[in-house]
Amino acid sequence: MDYLLIMDILGTVAFAISGVLTAMKKRMDAFGILIIAFVTAVGGGTLRDILIGFPVTWMRNLTYVHVILITTIVAALFRSKLVYLRRSLFLFDTIGIGLYTVVGIQKAISIGLPPAICVAIGTMSACFGGVIRDILCNEIPVIFRKEIYATACILGGVSYFVLVKLGLSQNITFIISGVVVILARLLAVIFKLQLPSVYGKEEESNEAP
Repeated sequence: MDYLLIMDILGTVAFAISGVLTAMKKRMDAFGILIIAFVTAVGGGTLRDILIGFPVTWMRNLTYVHVILITTIVAALFRSKLVYLRRSLFLFDTIGIGLYTVVGIQKAISIGLPPAICVAIGTMSACFGGVIRDILCNEIPVIFRKEIYATACILGGVSYFVLVKLGLSQNITFIISGVVVILARLLAVIFKLQLPSVYGKEEESNEAP
């Protein structure tokens, strides 16, 4: 089976669950939950495919639609098993950006784009489904806050090309690059690492509720 397809499906599942958890936290109805799950799962990939001139994947392969539908139903039915809702949302979102980063990079490489652009495409592929999800759910997207989010995707993208230069196999490169993204995001949250703020302490304290 195509390794890239497996990674893409796993990323779709992770992001769909992330969308379901966000929508349920906002108390949306069944249709709202499905829509948020769908745009979270395919939003970044759709943008990626449009930018690199590929046919939009989920429109040509209904497997993605079926996966999102099944994932949404299962996640909604077994929501009570997800005791720590916030932690679950964070975990599946983090797994999603790790998988989608490497899938986006690989697709960009396949049409001969330079490494820097490949990393940008991978980052957009990973982050923009979450951006659409957060906007529709009336939240400031994580990527626009101080949290290490897009930066983790960039680190994973850079590590991908470093590993390629070292001559590692494609499968190993895929796995390690995705793990770099996931670990960077996890460690940033555990150790409360953030990007530098452009605002002074006075400005931040004035805006605090």
